[in-house]
Amino acid sequence: MAKAKDLTKVRDGIDTIDNTILDLLKERLSLAKNIGLLKNESKRAKWDPLRERQIYDRLKKQNQGVFPDEALHSIFHEIITTCRLSQQKVSVSYLGPEATFTHLAGVKYFGHSATYSPLESIADVFSEVEKGRTEYGIVPVENSIEGSVFSTLDSFMKYRTKICGEVRMEITHNLVCRSGDMADIQTVASHAQPLAQCREWLRKHLPSCPTLPVFSTGAAAQMAANNPNIGAIASSLAIKTYDLQVVVKGIEDYRGNTTRFLIIGKESPSPSGADRTSLLLGIKERPGALNEILSVIARAGINMAKIESRPIKGKQWKYLFFLDLMGHIENENIKDCCKTLSALCSYFEWLGSYPSSDESSTDA
Repeated sequence: MAKAKDLTKVRDGIDTIDNTILDLLKERLSLAKNIGLLKNESKRAKWDPLRERQIYDRLKKQNQGVFPDEALHSIFHEIITTCRLSQQKVSVSYLGPEATFTHLAGVKYFGHSATYSPLESIADVFSEVEKGRTEYGIVPVENSIEGSVFSTLDSFMKYRTKICGEVRMEITHNLVCRSGDMADIQTVASHAQPLAQCREWLRKHLPSCPTLPVFSTGAAAQMAANNPNIGAIASSLAIKTYDLQVVVKGIEDYRGNTTRFLIIGKESPSPSGADRTSLLLGIKERPGALNEILSVIARAGINMAKIESRPIKGKQWKYLFFLDLMGHIENENIKDCCKTLSALCSYFEWLGSYPSSDESSTDA
């Protein structure tokens, strides 16, 4: 009897804390709305990435590891994004349908309070943002195993948008179907990249099953929901969305499979203190031209995180180069370097500067 009373007392204490947290959350939301009004008066941007990074750093330092740091960051990320979105609701387009990994990455970045619109292709996401029909788009740009997503790189050559942010997600592939029984699966459907990332597992465990590439993991999940003989390689969100059963979890051939997604919009944010700048360059046809570009970056003391070439459509053997530099366009060394590069290159475009999600660049 005494133990039951003690349990009730502890639970009452937890309820009191929960009520206090709720009251404080409502107060924080009210203050965030006031900040939004003040920013409207001064015409300041709603999103201040440096301020957010400072909040995470302060909380992590104050926590001293008592509450799990990753969970702490996740909780406050949802709080901060919800409060920010109370100042101005944002619309986000992504490669659909619902429950793709891109959708999951969007929720990770913007939280659950944004309005999400699924689209049929990466090019459609770029087009919607360029035309102003959605404020932001989220697109995959590279995978740690399969490399770059070329349709995203090619879209930067066609559409006028700016990169506003990035998010990295560790990708775990689940084999799912309606029944949860592998014996029912006669075809495995998914996007081409997940199929490639699971090819050895599929060859070993389902050698007689053909694979069917479709335009997204969400589309594959929809097919599996409508056909008992189709299995899909899909996200954890797809399982809930389409009421599917897990056949096998984690069927990817390599652990540490991570995809990097880019947030596109109309304007890049102000410096956060740990940023990345993306450029699109055309190299003049002369010996040593590419080496000259790389030397300019090296002399400026800038870390180049990525370089990728893509052919220019309709021009044989002509290429543009995508570069990622560590730093913000407002940093003097990046600004001066870009000025020099624009004079040396046959084509120069600043694609955006944005907070880096690379864990090595920040401990937030």
